[in-house]
Amino acid sequence: MKNNRPRLKLHLSYSDIIIEALSIIVLVTLAVITVVSYKNLPDIVPVHFNLAGGADRFGSKKEIFALPLIAIVIYTLLTILNRYPHIFNYPTQITEANALQQYTNATKLLRYLKLIIVSIFLLIFYFTTKAADAKNTTLPSWILLLAFASVTILIITFVAKSLKKTNK
Repeated sequence: MKNNRPRLKLHLSYSDIIIEALSIIVLVTLAVITVVSYKNLPDIVPVHFNLAGGADRFGSKKEIFALPLIAIVIYTLLTILNRYPHIFNYPTQITEANALQQYTNATKLLRYLKLIIVSIFLLIFYFTTKAADAKNTTLPSWILLLAFASVTILIITFVAKSLKKTNK
């Protein structure tokens, strides 16, 4: 039962602080280069790409601000959620004995996920602006593969770690 789970105050490890700092650096970089790049963009830019990487919607260059805004919202929501690990779903029952290990593992997962997400947004921004400047309206196909693979590997790794800690 989620209601009976212990509520613990987790402390950030050195690696947690590094991951958080990297995420913030990437997020700030995305915001800054969006503002700096804006004036040099053509009036119409690709704003959505299909699974093959081809632009399937074009819009005003003002729409480019959606990328950092969405990244900031996702980052903020995941940061808030990370304060409440007792409400997460776990592949095992949470007890007083395993709560610290499970919560620590789960919050690390979200920290890495934030870094991956903001990094993918930065890559998308970079290639979107390149596509707009070069009049080439395709993104490299490896971006979607990278996003899918990195999130999948991250989740599998942390679920396996969660199950392993339970068996100890």
